[in-house]
Amino acid sequence: MSDKAPLTKNTNFIRNQINNDLESKLHNSVHTRFPPEPNGYLHIGHAKSICLNFGTAKDYDGRCNLRFDDTNPAKENIEYVHSIKEDIQWLGFDWNGEAKFSSSYFDIFYKCAEELIIKGLAYVCFLSADEAREYRGTLKQPGKNSPDRDTSIEQNKALFKKMKEGEFKEGECVLRAKIDMSSSFMCMRDPTLYRIRFETHHQTNDDWCIYPMYDFAHCISDAIEGVTHSLCTLEFQDNRRIYDWLLEHLDEFNKIDRPHQYEFSRLNLEYATTSKRKLKLLVDSNHVSGWNDPRMPTISGLRRRGYTPESIRDFSERVGVSKVNSLTDISILESSIRDDLNATAPRSMAVINPIKLVIENYPNDEIESLQAPIHPQNEEMGTREIFFSREIYIDKEDFVEVPPNNKYKRLAINKEVRLRNSYVIKATRVDTDDAGNVKTVYCTYDPDSLGKNPADGRKVRGVIHFVELSRAIIAEFRIYDRLFLDPNPAKFDDLSTSINPNSLEIKNGFVEPNLSNAKAEKAYQFEREGYFCKDSESEGLVFNKTVGLRDTWNQ
Repeated sequence: MSDKAPLTKNTNFIRNQINNDLESKLHNSVHTRFPPEPNGYLHIGHAKSICLNFGTAKDYDGRCNLRFDDTNPAKENIEYVHSIKEDIQWLGFDWNGEAKFSSSYFDIFYKCAEELIIKGLAYVCFLSADEAREYRGTLKQPGKNSPDRDTSIEQNKALFKKMKEGEFKEGECVLRAKIDMSSSFMCMRDPTLYRIRFETHHQTNDDWCIYPMYDFAHCISDAIEGVTHSLCTLEFQDNRRIYDWLLEHLDEFNKIDRPHQYEFSRLNLEYATTSKRKLKLLVDSNHVSGWNDPRMPTISGLRRRGYTPESIRDFSERVGVSKVNSLTDISILESSIRDDLNATAPRSMAVINPIKLVIENYPNDEIESLQAPIHPQNEEMGTREIFFSREIYIDKEDFVEVPPNNKYKRLAINKEVRLRNSYVIKATRVDTDDAGNVKTVYCTYDPDSLGKNPADGRKVRGVIHFVELSRAIIAEFRIYDRLFLDPNPAKFDDLSTSINPNSLEIKNGFVEPNLSNAKAEKAYQFEREGYFCKDSESEGLVFNKTVGLRDTWNQ
């Protein structure tokens, strides 16, 4: 076994293949690539691919290229180039050398196309899109040869040059490979290699008006860069035949150690879509506020919601690598972020649905300073200052006048609870509005119960959180739920029919004064409420709920 084989990672069929290739000396090192098209923001499915490609190269002390598949200028934008770079680096990875672009190889692609024409393996076809679809045949019927399939080599060379020089209109003709119109694999029935697009390209401007198809550019780019293991998702499984056919018929790249493509299952996540086309529709239709809306499964959306790079890398590791497509339980992703933040997030208190509580036997003008742990399981994180006085805020959910049963552990009339990191209190009466809603709860407190049980030995089972009224900081809380009601929204042609109308709830409440300078995207555990982070796009104190303290969706 090569000494470059990893010892600590879970094995999978890709690692087994790499180990075999290194052991047999087919390759002396591992070189992967991540080839996104810059036509949208990256999502959680891309995160899995990033972790696989960059992580595998890192584990084998190899290299991973970032290469933009920028062969369709009509849908691409430099904004997406910048966002993709930022997402990869935020996840904790970096690429080999400078970021690369397929467009940098346009001259080479053109020469490769000419080589195929000269070998009689490519031709310029003038069938319309509808005609080409008809000639292609079906899964049960073979296709028919294009009338242009037998055009001479010299004519095809001249026609392809005219395509390059802009002498044909968009859609008037394409360059096709000459393979087998009766193949049982539809992708091998003379696939298109080049098409005409009069679009300004974000890298090459107007230098080109013909652009290669992904299948043509992908394998040649891999070969140019010395990629050893080209990792793709399963939808490209059949296209591996084109990948191999092209490299086998191009003299410079037909080598024993040429790149090979290996396919793994793409990530399909419950209650989300990982189709960039559908994500763009959500943005364009204003169902969400943008690509980085915290309800979106984009990396930037997850980041804004409070997910950490560590949690996403852990999720990718938990999901693993297989060759079977499936729908991944979203609770796995939520478990990854809970486990990460449980260990790292400082604790604080926030009252999201506030009602006022008056402690009638506490002095009117006194404010008491108390100490609370920043993290109860990590003393090294130190303590924070909280405050206590006659008037505080508690959450509406933590009080009822009459307990529903004997197991009720929160505050009720004539019932005691402990305030978090503070005293034991007992509710005595309430003020209500005209509709009967509780406005103010009146209590007494036990002055001898700070940090200890009541002196007479009575047991207090419930603990609720609070924020002292005079020093409380006003904050907005955005409570996010799953964007879709159905666990598999991909089955709907119209995604809007499955959108959850309650996927965002905005509430106004209070936080401890120590959060007045909270940093954007900094995670906190609001005790008894969940994990939150300060929103990076809003002014003032706006907190996004990342995830609850436990999975309550199926309860």
